[in-house]
Amino acid sequence: MRILVITKRQYMGKDLIDDRFGRFREIPLRLSQMGHEVIGLCLSYSRRKEGWIKDGFVLWGSINATGIKLPGIMRFVYNAQKAASKSDLIWACSDSIYGIIGYFLSKKNHIPLIFDLYDNFEYFFMARLPVIKQLYRYVVRSCDAVTCVSRPLAGLVNSYGRKKLTTILDNAVRNDLFVPLHKEKCRENLKLPKNVRFLGTAGGLTSTRGIKILFDAFDIIKNKHPDIHLAVAGPRDINIPRNERIHDLGILPFERVPIFLNALDVGIVCNLDNAFGNYCFPQKTRELMACNIPIIAANVGSMKDVFKEHSEWLYEPGNVKSLVEVIENRFADRTTNYERPPAWADLAQSLERIMQKIKNEKE
Repeated sequence: MRILVITKRQYMGKDLIDDRFGRFREIPLRLSQMGHEVIGLCLSYSRRKEGWIKDGFVLWGSINATGIKLPGIMRFVYNAQKAASKSDLIWACSDSIYGIIGYFLSKKNHIPLIFDLYDNFEYFFMARLPVIKQLYRYVVRSCDAVTCVSRPLAGLVNSYGRKKLTTILDNAVRNDLFVPLHKEKCRENLKLPKNVRFLGTAGGLTSTRGIKILFDAFDIIKNKHPDIHLAVAGPRDINIPRNERIHDLGILPFERVPIFLNALDVGIVCNLDNAFGNYCFPQKTRELMACNIPIIAANVGSMKDVFKEHSEWLYEPGNVKSLVEVIENRFADRTTNYERPPAWADLAQSLERIMQKIKNEKE
């Protein structure tokens, strides 16, 4: 198949092309390795070099939407239309606006659209705008197939009145990077102390994910357990408390994240009970699983399903006392009997089956 992918370029604090990162890079790459002809078009909200860039067998085009945005968006739509006219199918992802653009392109060119929802897009600013919100819901109800990152999100999509194919396509890992590594060597690499116990997290250290509770809990833990330290890494919108036992590694290159995770004794996935936390599937969960690190997660959304056999690993969001208890218990019981997390190639195979099904139905 000739597949057109349309997406934004920056997401989850990374850049699809510069960092060669994430769902919207990895799934198209695996589809191309399976023999499909994949062209990607991405819109950058930061000024980047424009033009066409080869990533494996995928040809990515990048267009800037800086300044007043509209001229860049119009160029994006123009180039997407040229590519769609030569494509068999569109995979639109990353935000509501790309699903809307993809829908009109699919109708104009009489080709199927699969709309990928890796989060509850209505939580984002764009999909809350009048007209955009109505168009977004219409596209979700009407497009040929929807892929959702979690079971709760699929339920939300169906509540909009969708009757056509909806498939859960959760997150995966690069299994060449995220593997168990020697803990002491990882700590030496990151210049972290060796003879202590480490709690930590990497990813968005933001208020939208309720990250403050981690520092509040550690403030209690550090007085009860002198050998427990906290390590964090990632983009943030809060000030990291200054303490000799809090180790802030800033924003790590993606290739060094597995080293960070393997340096931990316990990893934590923070979230809130809100319109974001209830529908997402935290990427960090899969990465910690692949590294075989004991996990603590907020008791919301998809984490309830993933850890339904281990509710003792879940803390109540916003409840510092609950988190402190789970941390102490998790350091005592470091069981990690996880199922094998899917690799991106597994998700690409699932998506290929969906693409083939709707393409056959159109013919």
